Amino acid sequence: MNDTTGPGQSWLLRLVIAFAFAQGAVSMARPAVSYRALALGADERAIGVITGVYALLPLFAAVPLGRRTDHGRCAPLLPLGVVLIAGGCALSGRAGSLTAMAAWSGVMGLGHLCFVIGAQSIIARQSAPAEQDRNFGHFTIGASLGQLIGPIAAGYLISERDGAMGRTSALALMVSAAVAAVSFTSLWRIEHRTAPARRGRTPAAKVPVGRILRARGVPAGIFVSLAVLSATDILTAYLPVVGEHRGIAPATVGLLLSLRAAATIACRLVMTPLLRVLGRAGLLASTCLLAGLLCAAIALPVPVPVLALMLAVLGFCLGAGQPLSMTTVVQAAPAAARSTALALRLTGNRLGQVATPAAAGLVAGVAGAAAPFVMLGALLIVAAGLGARGRDGRAPRRSGAPEPDPAVPGGGPARAGLNRNPT
Repeated sequence: MNDTTGPGQSWLLRLVIAFAFAQGAVSMARPAVSYRALALGADERAIGVITGVYALLPLFAAVPLGRRTDHGRCAPLLPLGVVLIAGGCALSGRAGSLTAMAAWSGVMGLGHLCFVIGAQSIIARQSAPAEQDRNFGHFTIGASLGQLIGPIAAGYLISERDGAMGRTSALALMVSAAVAAVSFTSLWRIEHRTAPARRGRTPAAKVPVGRILRARGVPAGIFVSLAVLSATDILTAYLPVVGEHRGIAPATVGLLLSLRAAATIACRLVMTPLLRVLGRAGLLASTCLLAGLLCAAIALPVPVPVLALMLAVLGFCLGAGQPLSMTTVVQAAPAAARSTALALRLTGNRLGQVATPAAAGLVAGVAGAAAPFVMLGALLIVAAGLGARGRDGRAPRRSGAPEPDPAVPGGGPARAGLNRNPT
């Protein structure tokens, strides 16, 4: 790419690095927020409210942010997201009341939403159709790295000894703010600048949300994303409970969860050859189906080595759903509303993060701690059926057809060179 205003050849790598630090900060801060709230006298209900605010507040901002990004630049959302994440972390560490903790948790969630919408929109805009699965897969490696390292770092810093939890959890939150700030070092010239002539054009009319949701493939992509994210969240929350019932040591449970995260990263590293063999619909359907069966099987009292093998395969299967659902939504949505479609996908994720734990809690209370995994298995099997009906995704656009540019009213052709392989 010879354009001096372009993002250079390394934009995707720098975006992945920035997201790894931002996601690591959030993954480190969320357990630290719970420990900090406990030190301030919170009970289980208060912890649930504080956790819920993180997911609920962004629900009201997702679609407006997507609308803005559809007709403007994506890059400004990245530093804004980092500022909100770092500020939410730091101010949570200084908070002296549970109300303030809930408010700053919501700010942190809003920052994460801003970063993710901006980053996913950049990838959708700057990747050729045939490259989107691969590039979204690489992007989500950053999330997996953050989710792998963040909780471990939080656990290392937080101590309950001698009543130190209030102080050590505050320290963990301040450190997470510093980790988020490191993202700034990778955010230079990420986005390809729009030609000046295009900035003066009249913005296209907004595509109604109903039309976006009726586009074939969008509802399926949203549901697959919700199911996979819910499985990951519930697995993280309830595997320690299952381990407690079966006499599995907490250190072993931590290793099992880390094994799951590492297998997810492995899946995203080899996604391109898998797509060549199975296509997007085949890979989505097969991984969701196998993940559903394995989730349900966790309810069985299997030995720890067998459980480790199951979690490794489960983690590998769960690695495909998120990046492939991003591509499914982007390619199915109207060209002028791709960022809004991605925002609707994130809205579904947030709703799942609120509703699924509540449902899992009810199921666990009635049928035992392992029962939520059966519920998740059913959810993933439904997602497999929807994924099988999606577009295959193996064949790129016909040769010579330019990729529509979401920044251009009506989705006009992108500037020459924009969709060449950026890495």
